[in-house]
Amino acid sequence: MRQPTPSIDIQPLSIHIGALINGVDLSSPLSQQQITELRQALLRWKVLLFRDQPLNHQQHIDFARQFGDPTPGHVLFGGEQSHPEIYSIAKERAANKNRHLAQRRPWSGWHTDITAAVNPPWASILRGVVVPPYGGDTQWTNLAAAYASLSAPIKEFINHLQAEHRLKAGEQALASLHPLVTMHPDTAEPTLFVSPSFIKSIPSLLPHEGQKILELLWEQAIRPEYTVRFKWEPDSLAFWDNRSTAHLAPTDIFDSDFERQFYRVTLNGIPLTGINGQGSESIVGEPIGAF
Repeated sequence: MRQPTPSIDIQPLSIHIGALINGVDLSSPLSQQQITELRQALLRWKVLLFRDQPLNHQQHIDFARQFGDPTPGHVLFGGEQSHPEIYSIAKERAANKNRHLAQRRPWSGWHTDITAAVNPPWASILRGVVVPPYGGDTQWTNLAAAYASLSAPIKEFINHLQAEHRLKAGEQALASLHPLVTMHPDTAEPTLFVSPSFIKSIPSLLPHEGQKILELLWEQAIRPEYTVRFKWEPDSLAFWDNRSTAHLAPTDIFDSDFERQFYRVTLNGIPLTGINGQGSESIVGEPIGAF
């Protein structure tokens, strides 16, 4: 059967991750062909990047709904009052004024969104509204590629381990156990599911053993060859697969007077399944939405 002519233009940005998408207007409903092509591109490139997409909050939500059900803006921090599916990400000077005093490691700040939930969002869609003229770039890494290049003995060891992911905000807490290696539900790719900002321990190992293993895996996850870096412009948008990526929010903007205002929508996910068949387990808190 003859394949339809592609309706979007896909421009890869690095070998393992990231593609710039042209030829589509995200402010209007997409055709079924466009939805299918974007889904396929997302599974291949992990993060899709768009420019010149001036969306308002409702258009942002409507675009997201074509790929799944939006979660609340943030499971602990809430969302915008008028649009509860929207989570505001602004430059928080007060929270970062003493950041230079904190211990920083190469993987500090890298994370996958809301992995403390038993069913982390399957995708995140971030929109830049107030964007610095320079600085404030975001980076993503391909966790499937990171796993693939580990040695066979290390793979065999970590395939059977779970890690505890935890997030706390005031009196609210969320915690879950997830396999260190998951099977992607759509591609069946084994994926190194390590979120440096949220993983606290590997319960089946002694604390010092677990810390060393985690540091080895975090170092593997953020190797430059698996990453892509995006320079934002006003009305840029990033759409990433939260099951196979981690990303790094910028900190350089706190050394400037530039403002930065972004908005995010996340899509409901399901509990993860390990390469050995073991699934995610909730420790504290409820699942996000229905699955």
